[in-house]
Amino acid sequence: MESKAAVNMLSALGHEGRLAIFRLLVKAGPVGIAAGDIARTLNVLPNSLSANLNVLSHADLITSRREGRSIIYSADYGAMSGLLGFLMEDCCNGSPQICAPLSAIVAKAEACDGTCLTEKESA
Repeated sequence: MESKAAVNMLSALGHEGRLAIFRLLVKAGPVGIAAGDIARTLNVLPNSLSANLNVLSHADLITSRREGRSIIYSADYGAMSGLLGFLMEDCCNGSPQICAPLSAIVAKAEACDGTCLTEKESA
C-alpha cells in the first residue's frame, strides 16, 4: 500500500462519525447494511450520513451495491487488512515478540470474510 492511500484511509477514519459507520459495517459482515438502517442505528441525519459514506467510499474503505430501492454498504475487508498490514510492515525492528499479538490481529483480518468475530464479540 502506498503512503498516500494509507493517509486517506486514516484521515477518513479520524472522524468519530465515520469511524462509527465503518465499525458498524465491519460488524455487519459482507451482507452489509442499507443506508437508512445505518442512519437509524447510529441516529445520524441522512445528509450527514451521505457525506460520511462518500468520504469512506473515496478512501476505498467501503463498497456499495444497489438492491431494489436501497443502497447497501459493506466494509472493504481487503482494504482494512491492507491498512493494518501497512501499519505493521516494519513492526518492532527485530523484536517480533512485541508485535506478536498485533500480528495475530492482522492475520485474522486478512482471513476474515466479514463473518469472523473477536473474542470480545463472541463472549
